Amino acid sequence: MAELTMRATRPGSRARRPKSHAPGRVCQDGSCSTLVSRYNQSEFCFHHRPVKYPRLRGVFSEDYQQQSA
Repeated sequence: MAELTMRATRPGSRARRPKSHAPGRVCQDGSCSTLVSRYNQSEFCFHHRPVKYPRLRGVFSEDYQQQSA
């Protein structure tokens, strides 16, 4: 009788390394001298980054439409 075996690996054992950028970068805002983390892909620090709004899906409720009108 042939022996049937399985091989397994631990979950998460093949995790990718986090992307990193050049160390020692400074916030691009003219009045800020904050060092940006090497793991932050933006050229701005948290306080000076451009505001991004999430994409909204679906239909607005009637209450919301009446309040915003």
